[in-house]
Amino acid sequence: MVALVPTVAFLGLEARAVEVQVQVTPGLPAFVVVGLADKAVAESRERVRGALSAIGLALPPKRITVNLSPADLPKEGSHYDLAVALGLLGAMGVVDAETLAAHVVVGELGLDGRIAPTPGVLLAALHAAERDLGLVCPAAQGPEAAWAGSIEVVAAPDLMALLDHFRGVRPLPQPQPGEAGEALFGPDLSQVKGQESAKRALEIAAAGGHNLLMAGPPGAGKSLMAACLPGILPDLTPAEALEVSMVASVAGTLDGGRLSRTRPFRSPHHSASMAALVGGGLKLRPGEVSLAHLGVLFLDELPEFQRPVLDSLRQPLETGRVQIARANGHVTFPARVQLVAAMNPCGRVGLSALVPKGRWSRRSSTSSRPMMMRSVIASTIWRLSSSGRSGQRIARLRASSKASVLATELRRSTSICA
Repeated sequence: MVALVPTVAFLGLEARAVEVQVQVTPGLPAFVVVGLADKAVAESRERVRGALSAIGLALPPKRITVNLSPADLPKEGSHYDLAVALGLLGAMGVVDAETLAAHVVVGELGLDGRIAPTPGVLLAALHAAERDLGLVCPAAQGPEAAWAGSIEVVAAPDLMALLDHFRGVRPLPQPQPGEAGEALFGPDLSQVKGQESAKRALEIAAAGGHNLLMAGPPGAGKSLMAACLPGILPDLTPAEALEVSMVASVAGTLDGGRLSRTRPFRSPHHSASMAALVGGGLKLRPGEVSLAHLGVLFLDELPEFQRPVLDSLRQPLETGRVQIARANGHVTFPARVQLVAAMNPCGRVGLSALVPKGRWSRRSSTSSRPMMMRSVIASTIWRLSSSGRSGQRIARLRASSKASVLATELRRSTSICA
């Protein structure tokens, strides 16, 4: 007898259908997992063995073969544990195999039988809703899965409770969707004293969705004003909140099944690698630019970033998405962000960050020029005196900032017309 259990494989923000096929046949005792599984999936044999032992069951002294179909699709992660365990129980006749075939199953098993949370439950729930199937998931992620709509969600705390539910002994209640989190804001512009020119540049950037470059000496307030930008951006729409929550679900940072209504604000360190910033790595995870989707990506100490890392942001800023191509897969992550960068112009305080005629400062020349040109608005920030005013510099900066914005917009419109 072959037991079939549906589950999913995650490729970016896409959930691909995977079928766990479990067969128990006479022969020498063995437990084999095939189907292009990675190390975490192969180790599921020991977790399944321990979980079954915790509920008083033992593996039959036969040959157990687990096939993850399609076999040419890479399988990564520990969310296959629960599907393998239920498929084995179905093949042993402990659970009705037809009942299992009507549910998409995700979850990691502990040696004591507990079902631990795994990333991507929201995507799995949306995939189950498209296929008109139910979903079996960890109890901690039941509110997250319930956002997928009117589908049956079985959120079990452990393997024994899940078996009792399928046998009708103790049915589990349908979880309710998690509460949509309130929009949380960081610092407010009222906390910034002076800097009227920089505040105006920040408001223009927020109103038009422009990228912003701030230059000024240490302690002038560049990081504080960058953190104020999400608070003056428009609130997320329900569709945008779902997009942000899907990225957070894949990254495993969705807290308590609550849809996030706060615009992300990500500030990676200047030593971040290319994979950390745009995504990728061995398991193709979203990077900082995708985690900041529909929010703000703040790059402090811009010239300290490696130039190839900055150049890797050019395409995401233009297209609003990141396409990662690796030998073991191709994935696409959303990356519509508002870029805010900050830098110290040079050793002399007061050197402007942007000269309209193209005369770049010695400090900014170490950064990627195409990236600098994508900063539509540039603003110079001065360190204020103890009175919170910088005298006549404010008036000069207001005029120069307006001229810089107009000159940059004129260059952009000329290039578009050409």
